[in-house]
Amino acid sequence: MKEYLNHKIFKIISEIVDNDNLQTYVIGGYVRDSLMDRPSKDIDIVVIGSGINLARKVAKKIGTQSRLVVFRNFGTAMLNYDDIEIEFVGARKESYRRNSRKPIVEDGTLEDDQNRRDFTINALAIGLHQDLYGKLVDPFNGIEDLKNRKIRTPLDPNTTFSDDPLRMMRAIRFATQLGFTIESGTFDAICKNRYRISIISRERIMDELHKIILSQVPSIGFSLLEKSGLLEIVFPELYALKGAEDQNGVRHKDNFYHTIKVLDNISKKSDNLWLRWAALLHDIAKPDTKRFEPETGWTFHGHEYLGSKKIPEIFRKYKLPLNEKMKYVQKLVLLHLRPIGLSQDDVTDAAIRRLVFEAGDDLGDLMLLCEADITSKNRLTVQKHMHNFRIVRKKIKELEEKDSIRNFQPPISGNIIMEVFGIPPSEQVGIIKNTIKDAILDGIIRNDYDEAYRFMLKKGKEMGLKPRN
Repeated sequence: MKEYLNHKIFKIISEIVDNDNLQTYVIGGYVRDSLMDRPSKDIDIVVIGSGINLARKVAKKIGTQSRLVVFRNFGTAMLNYDDIEIEFVGARKESYRRNSRKPIVEDGTLEDDQNRRDFTINALAIGLHQDLYGKLVDPFNGIEDLKNRKIRTPLDPNTTFSDDPLRMMRAIRFATQLGFTIESGTFDAICKNRYRISIISRERIMDELHKIILSQVPSIGFSLLEKSGLLEIVFPELYALKGAEDQNGVRHKDNFYHTIKVLDNISKKSDNLWLRWAALLHDIAKPDTKRFEPETGWTFHGHEYLGSKKIPEIFRKYKLPLNEKMKYVQKLVLLHLRPIGLSQDDVTDAAIRRLVFEAGDDLGDLMLLCEADITSKNRLTVQKHMHNFRIVRKKIKELEEKDSIRNFQPPISGNIIMEVFGIPPSEQVGIIKNTIKDAILDGIIRNDYDEAYRFMLKKGKEMGLKPRN
């Protein structure tokens, strides 16, 4: 295992701990990722003794005392060195109370420290002191679980998940990120202990959910969340999409599985977290709008509009940012059906202009979402829709070259309207300004100051207003 200790920080730590006669190990994610040939920017060091004292000596040795951050209440210290984050902690054992995931901590041995780890693949340790330098310490056969691509807890999984229920989300997250399966007994314990997740804060749950969303194939995680029963608890709005109803022999698709397929599709094209959130929420209002009409079958009329209205309450509930990121998701949910209707020959330039204007700089992301939304298993259906989207893209390009409209501002401002007609801020000003904007978008006038000015005078006259001059 010495080949995994090729970073110079390990030699520095080894020299210090040998001089102080300390048993010290690199443990957890760095060891796991090294064995899997995955890059890692985090190193966890566990010492039988004081992690803070060791961190201070290492910081002094490499001359980075100013970058040392000490968390005295937790007995840990953090050091950034050579673009790597190194955490030092003393070996410890933990016990838990039923109503909290915060453990009672005592000094312990390496065995105690490995016992408290969440999964066998995260309990692997490599010695850094002279007697065990470069030797793997693997009491739970985690190396075999790595080879077999299994997620398994070191101790009884019911105890592991009951003590710290966030580990259930972490199990699913690791399975998603690494492409592993969760060992059957471990997964059964997740199902059994799923209601314990209620003691975990929404912020911590969202942190794990974001890591699942940002995975290469996020549907793996969402399928596991659904099968384990966790999804219904942590994200009931998404769970409500589940199910395919049959009426009079007419069946609609399961919108949950459609949604996570859309998420997978978008993940092949973009690692933008909020575009992936838009994919996850694009059909969120379908359960509220589902209707069966004998003539047309199942309909979800207005789900894009209602879905966009639901975004702020969802973001607020799950402690997501209530800023431009929320507005971005809201916009894409609202507009996600618009491009599909713009591929017909009789679609007007005005319709294209309005889409370009309303989507603005997010038009490219909107088109990616619309293309990801095609999840049919019928190859010809997919080809037809993709062909239509190419037509829409072509029409957008042609119109933008002819008529610069994306994010445009009407050439006549509210101040000009008030000055010309000698009126104060009022509803009349807004009406004239919006009428000018609509006239430009509808192609009635060009996006030109002189044309807009003449149009303003005409509209003002219709409203009984007279210019001051």
